[in-house]
Order: sequence, then structure tokens, then C-alpha cells
Amino acid sequence: MHTFTRFGLITAVAFLGVFFSSGCRKKKDTIAIIYVRDVANQLVAGAQVVIYGQSTINQPANVVLYDTTLTNTSGEAKFNFNDVYQLGQAGVAVLNIEATFGAAVGEGIIKVEQEVTSEETVFIQ
Repeated sequence: MHTFTRFGLITAVAFLGVFFSSGCRKKKDTIAIIYVRDVANQLVAGAQVVIYGQSTINQPANVVLYDTTLTNTSGEAKFNFNDVYQLGQAGVAVLNIEATFGAAVGEGIIKVEQEVTSEETVFIQ
């Protein structure tokens, strides 16, 4: 009887170990933060930031990804790409940035990596 109980206990522990060690990995956030600064190097609140990517395979006019927002009081525009990147997908997106505030304009590029917070600064003038 003791041998059967010991075998059952060992089997249960082994099963639980495999079950918990092979559990699902939680997807981390994929975020892009764009800081907008003026010619005096001051952060700009209320600037419009457009972030977009274009296909490198098709004609360059085909926009693959497009999003826009305004900078907050800290001069940052935050974009969440959790819906774009799926767990297990490998890849990097290189996106164009356009920032405007009144007549001031700035451009840049950001490399967005999966499950990482990527940051870039754009100067407008």
C-alpha cells in the first residue's frame, strides 16, 4: 500500500510540475513613446503626432500602419501596439514620425520592438 501511495504522490508532483512549468507566458506591452521638443529644447504639450509605416514590398504609397495622438502635458505621445504584435511573433517595425504644433513641424523615425517600450525624440521648428 505504501508503494502505491508513494507512486501516486510522485506522479501527482511530476504532473503538477509539468503543468505549471509549461504554462502560458503573459504578453508584455509593446509601446512607442514620442517626445516632442521645440527649438529651445522644451517639451511641447498639445502637439499632434502621427506615426505610420509603409510597406517595403509593395508600392511605397501603401500605408501599412497609421495612428495619431496629441502629446500630453509632459510632451509625450504614447502609442500602444499590443493589438499589432501577437505573442510568438518575431519582428520589428520601423515607423515614420510626423509632429506638428501650429506652424512648427518635425519628422523622425522610430524602431518599435516587440514587448519593449521604444522611445524617440522629435524636434519641431
